[in-house]
Amino acid sequence: MKTRSRVRDWVEYAPAYLLLKGIGLLPRRWARHAGYAIGRLTYHGWRRLRQVGFRNLELAFPELDQSERERILKGAFRNLGRMLAEFSQFPKLNPTNIAQVVEYDGLEHYQQAAAQGRGVLILTAHLGAWELSSFAHSMYGYPMHFLSRHLDNPLLDAFTQWYRTLSGCRGIDKKQAARQVLQALRRGETVGILLDLNTQPQEGIFCDFFGLPACTSPIIATLALHTGAPVVPGFLVWDEGRQKHRLQFGPPVELRTTGDLQQDVKVNTTQFNQIIETIIRRHPDQWLWVHKRWHTRPDGEADLYAE
Repeated sequence: MKTRSRVRDWVEYAPAYLLLKGIGLLPRRWARHAGYAIGRLTYHGWRRLRQVGFRNLELAFPELDQSERERILKGAFRNLGRMLAEFSQFPKLNPTNIAQVVEYDGLEHYQQAAAQGRGVLILTAHLGAWELSSFAHSMYGYPMHFLSRHLDNPLLDAFTQWYRTLSGCRGIDKKQAARQVLQALRRGETVGILLDLNTQPQEGIFCDFFGLPACTSPIIATLALHTGAPVVPGFLVWDEGRQKHRLQFGPPVELRTTGDLQQDVKVNTTQFNQIIETIIRRHPDQWLWVHKRWHTRPDGEADLYAE
């Protein structure tokens, strides 16, 4: 069994390695076009992902017609291809050339929050080239941590973690997230958390997202209420006109407190979902529509993805 597992790991790893290294050899502009081509092929060739994407768009935007949903979903696959291309270019990036790829919008909001000395929680989502956000922020001289789940394939996991940490940012395993994030905040450090993934019932709470209950991790609200660390919205979006990514920071979120901790966690997590929803509505073709965001349902509710 171990031999078969090892073979499977290599079968998955080898093509991924060759693809990423191959695209990485190209100039950045050509790499993006290669990524766009991969995005188109994936859209047309991966029926299951396409179905999930259309279902999510039906749930989030019931007012749109099919042609408009198709336009958004094709753009989302294009965005994934662009992120693949940017990821492949990480070894070429350095403090001298990072400004050619990513520019800030609202950096002062982050700087003011960091100056408080209580650490910073960055509220973010799978929008734009999200892998580039923590990478670029660290490359600009603001080292940070990011939460991630280890991949089942140890070869792929080590490979992707190497790319992610080239700029000095550090990963925190989701399984040990609460303790390690708390330690980082106590040291006055920054932690970025993607809050837009479906969560299991035992790990999340139901909060509205696009008008539907969505099982959401309460980790940011819980930590912010416990430590007083400011929560700063931060999203990386593609600017087609400038052919650059913009790392946008908003003002720290004003937490709502009532004295009832459980209620405060729910209210603030709902507030975070609303912030994410707002940025997705501005850039709908840059979000991860192929993820089953509303898969976990409250007791008694039907599966929204049943065929």
